[in-house]
Amino acid sequence: MAPSATTQSPPPPVAAEIAISTKQKQKQKKDENPPQVQSLGKTKDGRDLKIRTYPKFETLEEERLYRKQHLAAAFRVFADRGFDEGVAGHISVRDPILTDHFWLNPLSMHFSLIKVSDLVLVDEDGLVVEGDEPINTAAFTIHSAIHRARPDANAACHAHSVYGKAFAAFGRPLEMLTQDSLRFYRSHAVYGSFGGVVVGREEGDRIARALGPTNKAAILQNHGLLTVGRSVDEAAFWFLSLERTCQAQLLADAAAVGSGHPKKLIPDEEAEYAVQEVGGPEKGWLAFQPYYDEQVAKTGGAFLK
Repeated sequence: MAPSATTQSPPPPVAAEIAISTKQKQKQKKDENPPQVQSLGKTKDGRDLKIRTYPKFETLEEERLYRKQHLAAAFRVFADRGFDEGVAGHISVRDPILTDHFWLNPLSMHFSLIKVSDLVLVDEDGLVVEGDEPINTAAFTIHSAIHRARPDANAACHAHSVYGKAFAAFGRPLEMLTQDSLRFYRSHAVYGSFGGVVVGREEGDRIARALGPTNKAAILQNHGLLTVGRSVDEAAFWFLSLERTCQAQLLADAAAVGSGHPKKLIPDEEAEYAVQEVGGPEKGWLAFQPYYDEQVAKTGGAFLK
């Protein structure tokens, strides 16, 4: 007896979705333009809650004060994480009025003590325009070269942090091992040389060239980490994240050797999309705001004086 004929019904939507190849999904994602900041901000009564953004200023003097306040906060945040080491380490922010000048930390003041009134304004020749303390020669050499070469980089951070120094000893780029490492996907460089303490303009220019026209970070071989941003908030957060990414890389490298398990790298197709979600300037600025708020709460705003 012949088996009875049956009619196959079309697969349900879930099965159809599963049938889409990974490549097709990746192409769909790459064609999208994801938001830099992912949030849910609709209330039950229909109001839209606003995401914090870089403020708009009525005058350049107001913006100058804002930049100085956030620069002072960045030093306090770095101090809390042990990024200080003697007189090494510096953060700069471009002055919004005298745009070929920038603000720096005084040479021998601990990061944890820096206030707005302690900051030093220097010109393109390294002459102190405002402030009562000298500045670090290497700070001027590195930061002046970056600010000259990168008009988009209003701020730059460099410090001799422990994991940054350890990873820099290898003179190699980061692997895309974690979601957080994707902040630096195809946006960090390696300066594969060590020229001693950076006191000559030529060495500063070489570092700026290695950083390149668009990267947000550089790993300076045998030296440490360097990050830049449109705001000091952004540059400081990239530095915090880069230091922890170096730590994660070192731990993963050691664990892979010890366990024999290979590391699983994030594919380029996924990384190209995700970097837009985690590595944009708006996200970098926003990610620093909790640290700024913490400093205001911890110090009662003492660094703002």
